[in-house]
Amino acid sequence: MISSGVGTTYGGMTMRSLWLDTAPEIPAEPFSPGAGFDSVVVGGGLTGMTTALLLARAGHKVAVLEARRAGAVTTGNTTAKLSLLQGTGLSRITSHHDAELARAYVTGNREGQSWILRFCDENGVGYERRDAVNYAVTDSGAKSLDAEHEACTQAGLGTELGNASTLPFPVRRTLRLADQAQFHPLEVLAALASELRRHGGRLFEGVRVQGASTPKSGGVELTTDAGAVTARNVVLATGIPILDRGGYFAVLKPQRSYCIALEVTDRVPPEMYLSVDTPTRSLRTARVGGRDYLIVGGNGHKVGHHSNTQGLVDDLTRWAREYFPTARPAYSWSAQDYQPAAAVPYVGKVPAGGGHIYAATGYNKWGMTNAVAASLALSAKILGGHMPWADTLYRTRVTPVDALSTARVNAEVGLEMLTGWVSGLAKTAPASPPEGQGVVVREGRSPIGVCTVDGVEHRVSAVCPHLRGIVSWNTAERTWDCPLHGSRFAADGTVLEGPSTSNLGSGI
Repeated sequence: MISSGVGTTYGGMTMRSLWLDTAPEIPAEPFSPGAGFDSVVVGGGLTGMTTALLLARAGHKVAVLEARRAGAVTTGNTTAKLSLLQGTGLSRITSHHDAELARAYVTGNREGQSWILRFCDENGVGYERRDAVNYAVTDSGAKSLDAEHEACTQAGLGTELGNASTLPFPVRRTLRLADQAQFHPLEVLAALASELRRHGGRLFEGVRVQGASTPKSGGVELTTDAGAVTARNVVLATGIPILDRGGYFAVLKPQRSYCIALEVTDRVPPEMYLSVDTPTRSLRTARVGGRDYLIVGGNGHKVGHHSNTQGLVDDLTRWAREYFPTARPAYSWSAQDYQPAAAVPYVGKVPAGGGHIYAATGYNKWGMTNAVAASLALSAKILGGHMPWADTLYRTRVTPVDALSTARVNAEVGLEMLTGWVSGLAKTAPASPPEGQGVVVREGRSPIGVCTVDGVEHRVSAVCPHLRGIVSWNTAERTWDCPLHGSRFAADGTVLEGPSTSNLGSGI
């Protein structure tokens, strides 16, 4: 099973994450175009819902516009670790920035962690306190943990180096941070949505924002596939900003990674583990619906850059069964994250947005704390507040500071675009692909994507509407994925994730 949040099937089994399959109901209401709001938040994940709630609590008339369903993308497919120990993230930050910014990153994430746990306490949402443990099985990994420990110490995190673990295999070194947390992300999202409604906020699902303009009269007008709305302020909380202004897509590397949930009856390690060696292995436990699960994640890669994604899921399952032989696979899924060139999230006003469009992106796989930190900072900025840590942390913008990284990323993208067009134009149309398979072929001078899903053949344009990259077939999720900037589409061409805001064209 693998989930893209759309509830399709693979091998006769439902492809859905543990969180989405056991999610509480999150009510939405019918959308009516033409309305005006103080603030509109685009995206119904953790960032969007938290930001909307903070603004609604302050008296703003707020709407959340979600293209699919609340939590359908990253929030519903995360591992949901609420940890300040984030792999080797701090040592990467200190290699790009000064110690002051690293301390601000820790402060912001600590604020985000404290806020969401306090919210859970106040609203009866359960969570578990767990130690977070990085581990290494190689000498080079051990050196990485030494460097991360030094960076953590300088940034004010009380990590401890060691070499003991509760894992069923030997490790060279561990780095531990006590008293972190884990939860069911859709239970948290449902509570946020409920509190938002209580403060007069509105959630609209199935409404895809397609563009924005900033009229001379002030504010922002949003164009959607269901009509227009206006707002004094707009927050883009869509993983990667869906408006090209600001150039965020050029300094973010979209990454796809995989998870499986195994039902367990024997004792498994209670800590939240994460390897620093490759391939990555992430572990945590979860108790959902009276059943105990071990969640194993890893095998990440750049979107659209792996020819057999189902093999990555199978590899996780093989690894888990090797070390936990009595565990029974129950779910598997995948999530998309964005690695920022600057090593820290981009949060703040969008360039060329008239001063009224804001964005938050680039959480680098650590969205549970970063999402809430960004929400606190954005809501304060909109409401006229001031957070010193946010001023320091989010001082990095999409500017010439990232010129070198941007040039390298764009060179890779240009090569990928050329390679995609050449390969797409080099194949002639075959017979219908086997079940669950897809291929890009040439018809005239047009690249066409042909796939077979549930016995139905789909033919779509293989050209991504965003910047005309050539999509590739994702065998695990049975989707079309763009290797340029990470847009993803269902087998029939329906857009699933941006930055594209429209479907693939017809292949007829």
